Amino acid sequence: MKTALVTHRDVVRHEISPGHPECPQRIDAILDELMKRDLHDFLALHEAPLATREQLQLAHPEAYIDVIFDKAPSSGSVSLDPDTAMNPYTLDASLRAAGAGVLATDLVLSGAHRNAFCLVRPPGHHAERDQAMGFCFFGSVAIAARHALEHHGLSRVAILDFDVHHGNGTEDIVDGDPRILFCSSFQDPFYPGGYRANVVDQRVNVPLASGTSSAVFRDAVTAQWLPALEQFKPEMLFVSAGFDAHVEDPLAGLALGDEDYAWITRQLLTVADTHCGGRLVSMLEGGYALPALARSATAHIRELMQLA
Repeated sequence: MKTALVTHRDVVRHEISPGHPECPQRIDAILDELMKRDLHDFLALHEAPLATREQLQLAHPEAYIDVIFDKAPSSGSVSLDPDTAMNPYTLDASLRAAGAGVLATDLVLSGAHRNAFCLVRPPGHHAERDQAMGFCFFGSVAIAARHALEHHGLSRVAILDFDVHHGNGTEDIVDGDPRILFCSSFQDPFYPGGYRANVVDQRVNVPLASGTSSAVFRDAVTAQWLPALEQFKPEMLFVSAGFDAHVEDPLAGLALGDEDYAWITRQLLTVADTHCGGRLVSMLEGGYALPALARSATAHIRELMQLA
């Protein structure tokens, strides 16, 4: 059963500003690496739909959604915060990113695919319930998780976020929802700053010091994420797959390598096989050194494909 790859060319039309690290070339770098590794043709390609307003409301209040739609420019650029701006294509790209997670969830829960990777941008895990920030507009992974709960009748899901930046937006959206376990590893102190205390069966935040190596990262996941997941017994996994904890990434200071992303994927697949019937949806978040991003994301996707 093929891994689904959900994407759309609209996602490369969004640009915050020329030369910005969250750039359209991130998508093509990953696609090119998949081609280079002869993996692309073994994936099942699906076009990401535009998320509906009803789907966006799984994570955001209607008033916030109205703000994003109203601020979308017909020309030029509009800044929503110092890190986050919209061009004329940003709204559609953001809707495609959120829609990708919804479609991927439908595909996996229908049994059409065991798992899926959403190759989309802008990222989403910094978008809080009513605040765009950190290059993010809509909480795509939170929307996908809530879609599984509300529209497919699941009782428990987990969101795993290994981006180098704390997933504050996802945390804000799902806080207090007993059906969702949120696990996040991140550099600390670092952007966006601050995170909420851990709560059993709700939240496992794992701050990592600058310079953290593979061994420390793996030990932390093994000691903190995996027991929490075993206790919670989720019925489906959702992954915020950021690749900016890589030692080559210019925006951060952790020291992970390509193989660490293959390793964490294998751990999550084991959890998915044990508790979820293999069901897992992964969504691209950060990663700004294009060669390292391409290699790391491809390592992640290759593990999802479960090739020998």
